[in-house]
Amino acid sequence: MFTGLVEELGEIRGTVRGPDSARLIIEAGKILEDIKTGDSIAVNGVCLTAVNCQRTYFEADVMAETLAKTNLSGLKPGDRVNLERALRLGDRLGGHLVTGHIDGVGTVIRLEKHDIATLMTIKAPPAVMRYIIKKGSVAVDGTSLTVVDFSGDSFQVSLIPHTARMTTLGFKKTGDTVNLEGDLVGKYIERLLAAREPGEREKTGPGITMELLLEKGFLD
Repeated sequence: MFTGLVEELGEIRGTVRGPDSARLIIEAGKILEDIKTGDSIAVNGVCLTAVNCQRTYFEADVMAETLAKTNLSGLKPGDRVNLERALRLGDRLGGHLVTGHIDGVGTVIRLEKHDIATLMTIKAPPAVMRYIIKKGSVAVDGTSLTVVDFSGDSFQVSLIPHTARMTTLGFKKTGDTVNLEGDLVGKYIERLLAAREPGEREKTGPGITMELLLEKGFLD
């Protein structure tokens, strides 16, 4: 689990391609202070397992499914990537709950400068748009952002100078792709509501009822 607060910009030092997979060699600094083999690191919002951790870089294997469903397949030496270590219990949750499991890949279709902010409009697939609401949270390349507005197939976020400077989003151009993850809370609400529909209760059980709460001692 992550927060969507990018800790540093890493750089792709190299890639090793397999028949359907890849190994990324990522140069980093801050996040390597307490990382060991087997730890989870979000790379552009994708939860990967760190292997071969060295003083100035680490490596991570990317399976075929991840390459097909994210923008990691297009990374090449010299590209910068957002990096975040996994959330620890007791840490401040400054962003929102981010799982590192990408819902879809979006495309930057517009960039507009508004005073100090940059408004970024992203075209997104239905699998992402279903969780987009005004003032709601969305992870863009692993960066926790607030939705400014949305239409049928796109949404808009605003980047303050700090976010633009400290993440890959400040380097994006129109036509570039971004990994997108919808709000986790919205997904659970959607699933709970679906369980109330005819035919779904048999799969999930009766849900929470007054009788169940009384039986379990939550009510007197």
